[in-house]
Amino acid sequence: MSSSALDNEPEHITTQTPTHPSPGHPSPGPSKMAMGAWIALLVLLTAELMNMLDQSVVLTALPAIQESTGAGPVAVQWLTTAYSLPVAVGLITGGRLGDIYGRRRILLIGTVVFTAASLLCGLATGPGVLIGARLLQGVGVAVMIPQVLATMHVTFEGDNRSKAFGLYGAVLAIANVLGPVLGGVLTEADLFGLSWRPIFLVNVPVGLAVLILGRAFIPESTVRKADRLDLVGMLLSGLAIVLILFPLTEGHAHGWPLWCFAMLAAGVLFLGVFLRHQRRRQGNAPLVPLSLFRVRQFSGGMAADLMHGLLCGLFFMTWTLYLQRGLGMSPLEAAVAFVLLSVGELGGATIAAKTAGRFARRLPQAGALIATAAMVAYGLQIGGHQADLTLLAMTAPVVLIGFGLGMVSGPLADLSLARVPYEDAGSASGLFNTAIHLGIALGTALTAVVFFAITGGSHDGAVNRDAFVTVLWWVGSLLALMWALMFCLPKQADNQAD
Repeated sequence: MSSSALDNEPEHITTQTPTHPSPGHPSPGPSKMAMGAWIALLVLLTAELMNMLDQSVVLTALPAIQESTGAGPVAVQWLTTAYSLPVAVGLITGGRLGDIYGRRRILLIGTVVFTAASLLCGLATGPGVLIGARLLQGVGVAVMIPQVLATMHVTFEGDNRSKAFGLYGAVLAIANVLGPVLGGVLTEADLFGLSWRPIFLVNVPVGLAVLILGRAFIPESTVRKADRLDLVGMLLSGLAIVLILFPLTEGHAHGWPLWCFAMLAAGVLFLGVFLRHQRRRQGNAPLVPLSLFRVRQFSGGMAADLMHGLLCGLFFMTWTLYLQRGLGMSPLEAAVAFVLLSVGELGGATIAAKTAGRFARRLPQAGALIATAAMVAYGLQIGGHQADLTLLAMTAPVVLIGFGLGMVSGPLADLSLARVPYEDAGSASGLFNTAIHLGIALGTALTAVVFFAITGGSHDGAVNRDAFVTVLWWVGSLLALMWALMFCLPKQADNQAD
């Protein structure tokens, strides 16, 4: 196998370097990564960590934010949706921008926008400004995040590739839980009397570190003959996603009026127009190379990733509300519950990283089955113990849920992108990231139907417990569907002999 250090770039990267073998057929003989490569990988994973943290950091801080800003149930939903929506809309375009103008350059620009928006979040005094700042954070992420997977995909090979994606999965596992933990701890600590604000202000020094180290250690890469951006495709895809997600988010609050269904129908129509436009532009710099979807493991993996995001968006928001309203826990106690989940996730992700892709689809499928069984057990436990359920009693199912989910993220990304041509790395990365963020946005919107429709905004413990049990059955079903979709992934990893 040729060197997989970041300093040794494939032939389509602008620096003149040795040519890599074709995707999916690396040459044998693992190599070690140079220190610069490890630092660059650390910077890339830190960028991803900031994204995932800010997806979930508000969860345990929601009651404090509501009290401080006077935000109602709809505003609470928009604190997460305002972040997820622009990400879902812009990731495909962000990936294409990286292909054209350079992945490092676009990553750093996105980091600047995200860091400035985080500062604005920390200074916000009302729900309107806070939601607007969260929207701007999402724009920064949409530009920044596609460059992470794209750079990893064109850079690492073989065992080093599996290890890199294993670490990527570990970061996702940690971030999913560290966000609520960090939100609960910082809110409870009330540093300098700032209440929940440090959950956003902490991004400022981290973002500055990413800018400095990213400029120094991440090599620039582009597609040599990349054409200009497909602006019409960008507009059509954005309109389709907004027209679909907005009514799903607002419909319950307004009693599902006719305009909600009209917007959904228009969204489906624009999606069809977008696909037709992309089909006509094939060979002429489309926003989305439709040939990617003819690769079974990419299309199936992306569908599984959509289910993964959907169940996360539905589960994590409702779980923190159940813990605090259904069981009467403080933000700090709820954070401890998330720690239990993170211990399991870290364990599952560690196994995924250490196996270095040897088990291919069997590993993430096993994780999905473990998480499904644990969700069922947790639902039965909640139904039996009601208000008396303690952190100690829920430890086993919660840790197992995390363990199963931790086995999914890294291998799913690795196997889904393994055979994507290097020239389509940005578009494929944008599509794959879009799937999980669109899923999170859909899952958050689904809370209106599955959770808030039952609670009606009530803080009554029994009502919130019953609503959360309903959520768990939905999540278990989504996990089962994700498991089935992963049959599209290969039985054997590409770095093994055929």
